Amino acid sequence: MELKKVGDKTYYIENPTNIGIYKIDDKNVYLIDAGNDKDAGKKILKILEEQGFAVKGIINTHSNADHIGGNKVIQNRTGCEILSSNIERAFTENPILEPSFLYGGYPSSDLRNKFLMAKESKTKNIEENSIEGLEYFPLKGHFFDMIGIKTSDDVYFLADSLFSKDTIEKYHIFFIYDVREYLNTLEFLNTLDGKLYIPSHSEATDNIKSLININKNKIFDIINTILNILKDEKCFDDILKEIFDKYNLIMNQNQYVLVGSTIRSYISYLKDENKVISEIKDNKMYYKAI
Repeated sequence: MELKKVGDKTYYIENPTNIGIYKIDDKNVYLIDAGNDKDAGKKILKILEEQGFAVKGIINTHSNADHIGGNKVIQNRTGCEILSSNIERAFTENPILEPSFLYGGYPSSDLRNKFLMAKESKTKNIEENSIEGLEYFPLKGHFFDMIGIKTSDDVYFLADSLFSKDTIEKYHIFFIYDVREYLNTLEFLNTLDGKLYIPSHSEATDNIKSLININKNKIFDIINTILNILKDEKCFDDILKEIFDKYNLIMNQNQYVLVGSTIRSYISYLKDENKVISEIKDNKMYYKAI
């Protein structure tokens, strides 16, 4: 973890999940996300203590475990408030919801792991608790009610609305809950005019135009892949296998639910766009491109 100053009041900790920091006065700061687990939370606290900073609060952009995993240890040690939005609050306070949602039922112990299920923490509604110098805005698509944060230094924290070129080239499929909303978010990002942009899983940059295009192109690549697979009718697990095979992905328990949930979202999008139909035959659900 490395602390970087990017404005008069704005810092971030470079990390696999970047952590934003905003100074509200000489001592107190708000974090933007809290890392993936308690060890990340402890490291964040150590870095802040070395700078003489105290945590006043945490803003969670959304409730995925790699963004809220440090919440509990930081909140327990500092008594800080945690601000989040709408459905994300429910997931943060009841982390069993994430693996349950991804799996579609009660998750086995294989899925009740720190990568999919953080420790619970207490939250407040960000809509009712404004912070001077910070603005939040919706970034729907990746998860239910994900938000981004703009600081008074004209720095944008963009959560999981964009993924790096290296990540996309390696994994191809990044988690999306609502494909249409994700595409709308990419269009919105094109309208932003800031000094610096910090996605959670990509390097900070002063220009996100090319990164937006890379993410958008991959969305349409996956859409075309699914439509090609569905030239003949197939059941879902057969679709999923062909996706893993095409992109040379290795399936494990986590990837089965993460990629599986994402591909279901793509299929829902394509059904709503009248490009795919579904039919139940012999007690099986089949999908086919129109």
